[in-house]
Amino acid sequence: MKKQKKLKKLRMRHVTFIKLANRKGYAVIAKNNLCEGRTVYQAYSRLVKACERNGYELPLKTAGALPSPR
Repeated sequence: MKKQKKLKKLRMRHVTFIKLANRKGYAVIAKNNLCEGRTVYQAYSRLVKACERNGYELPLKTAGALPSPR
């Protein structure tokens, strides 16, 4: 059985949403993790998984609760 490590909680202010300029899609950045996706929600859900692998926990959000990218 794997030992669960304690994750450090991150807030949404640590997350940056970006519209990719020369292609379709969005990017999300937090704590040196960069994830891309076709939608903001897809990119954010990939970032949640990447942060968990590095010891951080992001709040789970629905697609409507995420902010629009810059």
